[in-house]
Amino acid sequence: MISDITLELEEGLKLKPQFEKRNGLLPVAVQETATGQLLMLASVNKKALDKTLKTKMATFWSTSRNALWTKGETSGDFLSIDKILIDCDQDALVYQVTLVGNGVCHTYDADGKHRKACFYREVNLEENQLQFIKNMQ
Repeated sequence: MISDITLELEEGLKLKPQFEKRNGLLPVAVQETATGQLLMLASVNKKALDKTLKTKMATFWSTSRNALWTKGETSGDFLSIDKILIDCDQDALVYQVTLVGNGVCHTYDADGKHRKACFYREVNLEENQLQFIKNMQ
């Protein structure tokens, strides 16, 4: 038998992110709305999610800096929120976004430009080595 709490969490319409399950952080996959391309993976805490909901601009918790981080504050490459998806047990998110700028990655391509996405390599399953994804270098 499913408990009332589980039923509300999985089938209800109340937003109840389960931050306590993951030590205060939830993973967020960031996807470009127009193309479906996966741009980056990040984390949010309650403050970051609250700021994202308020401003409609993607804000994360930087685990390297231990600080809130609104994507684009330093680079100018912001992420405007179009939609937020949450999984069945409310402990993972997808931000569907529109790029306001050039991209999200801090690395550079062969032309010296910031990459659009952090996912620009794939594992060659025959050789178990990385290779660049065509048109994403």
